[in-house]
Amino acid sequence: MATGEKTLVKRDEPDIGGPPDPGARPAGRRDRPRDREATRRRLLEAARDLFGEHGYDGVTVRMIAAAADANVALVHRYFGSKAGLFAEVLEGESALAGLICAGDAATLPRRLAEHVVRAVHRTDPGPLPRMIDRSVGSPEVQAVLSEHTERVLVEPLVARLDGPDARARATLAAQLIMGLGPLRRTVGMGDLHAADPAELTDRLTAMFTAALSPRVPR
Repeated sequence: MATGEKTLVKRDEPDIGGPPDPGARPAGRRDRPRDREATRRRLLEAARDLFGEHGYDGVTVRMIAAAADANVALVHRYFGSKAGLFAEVLEGESALAGLICAGDAATLPRRLAEHVVRAVHRTDPGPLPRMIDRSVGSPEVQAVLSEHTERVLVEPLVARLDGPDARARATLAAQLIMGLGPLRRTVGMGDLHAADPAELTDRLTAMFTAALSPRVPR
């Protein structure tokens, strides 16, 4: 299965350069898009697991391709680079942009608070925090994280805000969310785990409301 898939990718995808080989597959067969999508998905899943286990600098493109049972050249074709693959894994694992855009703007502080509380009380932090925790020291990853945070968090927040200094307010709210990572790595989450979830949600709602408000609460 894996060998046949690699042969299809090499021989009959026109974007590799040059015309397709008419003898590469039987006429009328229409499974190439599905094959490409399946391979792409395997690469993303393999990268997610390996980055989470070894960190960005501990993983090579060849390791990812081998784990996905795919041709190493496909990593560069589909994602451009290892950093591009890391960025796409982040994109697929993050639900923040959808959370921000869904629902009424008036309830946004509460939704953000509930998101943070869910993250605090999650038994398994999931692949995204593990990837970031084990990769954040890499300069390449820092650049990817900066762009990712801008695209999925700051920009969607700015789009929901009215009034002056929208970007500064969005950045402040983003800091409340992204600060969970350093807190988890350095201090741990024990004290927050022990807090009552309803009270923690209320406190965080007040913090997000203050951060996003066009006026300083009196």
